[in-house]
Amino acid sequence: MNTKESFITHGENLLKKVKELIAEGNVRKITITDKAGKEIMSFPLTFGVVGALVAPIFAAIGAAAALLGECTITVERDEDEPKKEA
Repeated sequence: MNTKESFITHGENLLKKVKELIAEGNVRKITITDKAGKEIMSFPLTFGVVGALVAPIFAAIGAAAALLGECTITVERDEDEPKKEA
C-alpha cells in the first residue's frame, strides 16, 4: 500500500529536505511542483538507491532550487503491510 505526503518548502531548503526524505528509506517516488501546481520534476526511487545513482538527482534538484521560490514536495511512500498472525 502506498501513501502520499506533501511538504511546502522554499528553494534554498529543497535539496536538504529531499536528502532527508531519501535517507528515511521508504520513499518510492518524489515529485516537485511549483506554487502554481506545475510539475517541475518527478523521479522514482527504488529500494537501495545509493551514492553515484543519486548524485545526478541531487544536481538536478540543486539547479531547480536556484530557480524556485516556494515549492511543494510530494512523497509517495511504501507502507509495510500488517503482519498476519497465525
